[in-house]
Amino acid sequence: MICLGLAIVLAAGSSIGCAKKKDEGKNASEYTTAQKPEESKEDETKDEPTEETKEESTEETTEESANEKDTTVKNPVPQISREQIASYSNDVVTWGPGVQMAEDGRPVACIAFQEQYSSLGADFLKENEKVIYLTFDEGYENGYSDKILDVLKEKNVSAVFFVTMPYVREQDAIMKRLVEEGHVIGSHSVTHPSGGMPSLSVDEQIGEYQELHDFVKNTYQYEMYLFRPPAGIFSEQSLAVASHCGYRSVMWSFAYADWDPDKQPSHEEALNKMKTRLHNGAIYLLHAVSATNTAVLGEFIDYARSQGYEFKKYEK
Repeated sequence: MICLGLAIVLAAGSSIGCAKKKDEGKNASEYTTAQKPEESKEDETKDEPTEETKEESTEETTEESANEKDTTVKNPVPQISREQIASYSNDVVTWGPGVQMAEDGRPVACIAFQEQYSSLGADFLKENEKVIYLTFDEGYENGYSDKILDVLKEKNVSAVFFVTMPYVREQDAIMKRLVEEGHVIGSHSVTHPSGGMPSLSVDEQIGEYQELHDFVKNTYQYEMYLFRPPAGIFSEQSLAVASHCGYRSVMWSFAYADWDPDKQPSHEEALNKMKTRLHNGAIYLLHAVSATNTAVLGEFIDYARSQGYEFKKYEK
């Protein structure tokens, strides 16, 4: 993964706080939609409904239920207070899904880590169904993002684009296009620390979330809710900080050496790896600086669909 060597200086006496604090203190159950008040039983014996009226009522109820479901936070992040963060270990873990696969084709490490860290709001693998989530890391622009977006638009696929502060500041047109075309924008930190988020103090980590979150919200009226740890480095404590700030940490279950523009794999090699490692609930990490990724993306999407896979949007 490309690591950016920028440094962040936190001004003395500056206010460090979490982005998206408005929901702090809620339990997961509180994210469900409100129940409709019980209807009055007065005159309940009058005007016995006809079969036609019953059908219409059923249709309306079904439509209402669907609408309510759409507004429910399906996968809320854990509620972790600032005081609780210190209780978590800051021992560093460097993520990689490895090459050992379970009988169903899913990476063994992903299954194990999902079980171990899901309570801290981390995703290494999604649901055990024939679905794929496409994610792109955007550390800097190499001239391919617009072409990638063209392919995604043609194929009607939504993806997650994890951005850093330098990228957001420099790529206004692409940022606007991401929002307009319905993609998910995720945080990849302000400075992309080479030692990962655990190398920063808790207050510095919170500052990284807040600064980028506020800039994207104020500039593009978009609230981010996903975070990809720089270099795949994390700790229990850094995951807890992400959750405290309202972010779900997104790892990956597929990646390959695509990040160096000067050492790009061949078209055939890249496509073969993407095809042979298909698995349920896959989170594909691709770098948008890659000419090869751009060239094979459409073909990969077509192939995966031909194998019965669905490309899903990474919903909140």
